[in-house]
Amino acid sequence: MPTQVELTEIPMAGRLKQILFKPFHQFFQLQTSGGILLLVATLIALFWANSPWRDSYEGLWHLPVGLQVGSWRLVHSLHFWINDALMAVFFFVVGLEIKRELWVGELSSSKKAVLPFMAALGGMLLPALFYLAIVGSQPVPAGSSYLSGWGIPTVTDIAFALGILALLGDRVPLGLKVFLTALAIIDDLGAIVLIALFYSQGLQWEALGSVLLILGVLYALNRLQIRSALPYTLLGLALWWAILQSGLHTTLAGVLLAFAIPARSRLNPVDFYERGMVSLKRFQAADLDPQPVLMLTNQEHQASVQELELMCEAVQSPLQQLEHSLHPWVSYGILPLFALANAGVQMPSGGLGEALLHPVGLGVLAGLFLGKPLGIFALSWLAVRLKLAELPEGVNWPLIAGAGILGGIGFTMSLFIADLAFSTPDFVNGAKTGVLLASACAGLVGSLVLWKLLSATTEAEH
Repeated sequence: MPTQVELTEIPMAGRLKQILFKPFHQFFQLQTSGGILLLVATLIALFWANSPWRDSYEGLWHLPVGLQVGSWRLVHSLHFWINDALMAVFFFVVGLEIKRELWVGELSSSKKAVLPFMAALGGMLLPALFYLAIVGSQPVPAGSSYLSGWGIPTVTDIAFALGILALLGDRVPLGLKVFLTALAIIDDLGAIVLIALFYSQGLQWEALGSVLLILGVLYALNRLQIRSALPYTLLGLALWWAILQSGLHTTLAGVLLAFAIPARSRLNPVDFYERGMVSLKRFQAADLDPQPVLMLTNQEHQASVQELELMCEAVQSPLQQLEHSLHPWVSYGILPLFALANAGVQMPSGGLGEALLHPVGLGVLAGLFLGKPLGIFALSWLAVRLKLAELPEGVNWPLIAGAGILGGIGFTMSLFIADLAFSTPDFVNGAKTGVLLASACAGLVGSLVLWKLLSATTEAEH
């Protein structure tokens, strides 16, 4: 007779703590490895764009790709499909993260959200002012303007920032990780608003009416608790097409769709635990045998496993399921491909120095590397000083300053906005050069500052 397997019941408090913190830790680890891929893709793009094969680099991204059915055709460059279609999926995941944080995370209450909100606000205002102060005094070629690039240095790249924190190991307080994550997510929300208000084309009102109609249907599905991914996918594609025609930027389709995805689960964690234990005990009560093939003939085993499978589906919300399934595709596929297509900055004949002397490059560099840390620190300090917020447990002002420096890593979102802000290749190259150099400096200096601070703390404790 096979031996019975004893089931060890985990205390409810410990079980719930695992459930609550596991998604955050998984998310943090995923951003770490994704950041490494982003860096590799960036280096390849820079080498390729400045190599003897630079023409093939430009030619690849201008390659026409699309669909044609009869007289209807949708054909754009490969660069368009990456920046306007695949990046809509990236913004969809960003929207899911924002909704989750607003629903149950660090932005779910005003007390939790004030400090990262103020930090993010400062981290957007001061970089824009630094940029405008530098380019405002520079002579501009006839028919051109540098001013539209003010949004480029206002955003933080969450993948690189959290990746660097992860490399510093377990010495980093959890409160600092949560603070920087919440800051970057609010920062992403600010970038979405910025793109919608300042970097969209002239609006087409008829198409905008279609956008509103589709959104109405999506939110009706949400209210009816329709949980199947199929109707949301089909309506999401229709939403993307309508927004493309409306003059708004297509990445907004991803965010708007994300906010329509149901966040509630059909089964709460306590019921899941209790009913799951019942199913496991039913499984245990049947004869256990180490031979997997016998599972096919044991009706009790099959019934218990099917019950557990249905309960696992019911305890997860559609939002949670989609975020979990799409994160690897975004981190390991879409973002590295975006970096490969957008980070290939061609250096001028005068080299890096000439590129940085361009007013746009200098403004972006100053905004990200100087404006970001100062803005994050200043408004965080003001929020605490006015007793609107408190520092997280285990976090002091020097650590906030170090995290603020990491906030100067713009990369993905900054490169994205650079393409929206300018159409002149010289301006775009200057902006992207400033983004890449500022991000590299912020990552290096920020990691060194935090490493020294954390090392001193560890030594003091011993």
